[in-house]
Amino acid sequence: MCAATSLMIGFGYDDIEVAYIGPGYEQYEGKTVAQQALQMKEHLGKTAYFHLPGLFEFTELYRKFLPLFYGHREWFYEDCEIASLYGAPADALWGGGRVGFGGDDAESVLSLLSEYGISGRLTFSNSLLLPERLSDRKCNKLCELFAEAAGGGSTAPEYTFPAKETAGSRAGQSVKNGVIVHSELLLSYLRETYPTLYLVSSTTKVLTEFADLKKELDREEFNYVVPDFRLNKAFSLLEGLSQKEKDKAEFLVNECCDINCKERKACYENVSLKSLGEPCADHICRSPYAAEGYRFSRAMENPAFISREDIQNIYLPMGFSNFKIEGRGLGSAVVLEFLLYYLTRPQWQLKVREEIYLDSCLDLF
Repeated sequence: MCAATSLMIGFGYDDIEVAYIGPGYEQYEGKTVAQQALQMKEHLGKTAYFHLPGLFEFTELYRKFLPLFYGHREWFYEDCEIASLYGAPADALWGGGRVGFGGDDAESVLSLLSEYGISGRLTFSNSLLLPERLSDRKCNKLCELFAEAAGGGSTAPEYTFPAKETAGSRAGQSVKNGVIVHSELLLSYLRETYPTLYLVSSTTKVLTEFADLKKELDREEFNYVVPDFRLNKAFSLLEGLSQKEKDKAEFLVNECCDINCKERKACYENVSLKSLGEPCADHICRSPYAAEGYRFSRAMENPAFISREDIQNIYLPMGFSNFKIEGRGLGSAVVLEFLLYYLTRPQWQLKVREEIYLDSCLDLF
């Protein structure tokens, strides 16, 4: 309401200050309507860049969705763009965050990315890597292919994918690709071996203190940093970041995890062990809603949830522009609901849903 009012009555109200109007709007307090109108004017036309799940897991969904997104832009919000797809194949030892199940081959994935000029991110956020794991041939080959797709090179060990994974060729636009990383050991290795891949600091670090987040944002190694979702609404602190820091922050918008969870780091470590093929018991989630699994409706009730309206009315005007949608471990039908909610205009959501459903490329769970 404050933002809309500022734009409507505009400049000239130099003596009217905005009072408290509720959580999430602290940025408006104490400013005159004229000052707020100027801030809104400065941020009109800003773009929300979305980083989407399922690089290897949901390639078939994106093969249907991307032609709709780029071929019918009037169906989608004009202030949003798809910046990257992220994920990892099922047998990636460097994987983390979620136990990977992606089966699409690297050449096919890169071809799709190149066709639409979208960045690809390998989710290599394993937190328990040891030096001997850095020579893993499959993960090195993936990094090599993603680096070469952007015109880079490497000094990695030689490895050849199985025949079924070499079909196709990369054509079209050359875009920078990256790696989502947790391990400092892997970070150093990637910087030395694949210098053309940009790096993203993983939310699996569980940096819940704002001072730790700021230190991470100030590290030159990272192009992007995904904060712990519990810092999503720390507006008084977030607003004080420099624009360079804001440009690097990439908010996880649809986390369903209990905001009071004390075992998030242990959960991620369990995933890391499974990715390494180490024998371990399943992590038992103690959330009161754990038995439900992921539900988007439940995520919307999370105090840290970032809605479409929050992005438009709070985060973009505040100077933030990068937003990550989680969902690699879910069914593609659920991921489609994320794409509809965050990217698609309401009047066209049914149309997009029908186009995808009629293609019969979705799995529900």
